[in-house]
Amino acid sequence: MSEGVYNVLFLCTGNSARSIMAEAILNREGQGRFKAFSAGSNPSGEVRPEVIALLKKLNFKTDEVRSKDWSEFADPGAPEMDFVFTVCDNAAKESCPVWPGQPMSAHWGVPDPVSAEGNETEHQVAYNEAFRMLNNRISIFMNLPMSSLDKLSLQEKLEEIGKSQG
Repeated sequence: MSEGVYNVLFLCTGNSARSIMAEAILNREGQGRFKAFSAGSNPSGEVRPEVIALLKKLNFKTDEVRSKDWSEFADPGAPEMDFVFTVCDNAAKESCPVWPGQPMSAHWGVPDPVSAEGNETEHQVAYNEAFRMLNNRISIFMNLPMSSLDKLSLQEKLEEIGKSQG
């Protein structure tokens, strides 16, 4: 793993909601220790307006968030990742590119707020719940004693975080 700042990539199929939220959370909360990115295997090309509204409401910067293809991070010259997390079940089942540097990876499945059914209030609850789960998991991740864990122990901890209900 890199020394100093750890690069983290959050993957989801569409890169329009969950992975975008995770990127925003880690970039703000882990500033100076972590640099987060997000991407999708089949990106929608746009960030969901509900995500932009939620992030703005919580005082996150949204001017640089965008939906992008994961190949952007497998190309030569891309930042080398230390960690790669899938946050949707579809992306976890797909064949990911080979990431330079062999980053540690884990699946942190979060229900898709985009597919939530119901009225506008129920949709907002789904986005809020996805944000809460991601925020809790990222908080646990940021507080792991990275330097004192061997690679196997760290991998086990990452997988445990993904199994938590956040």
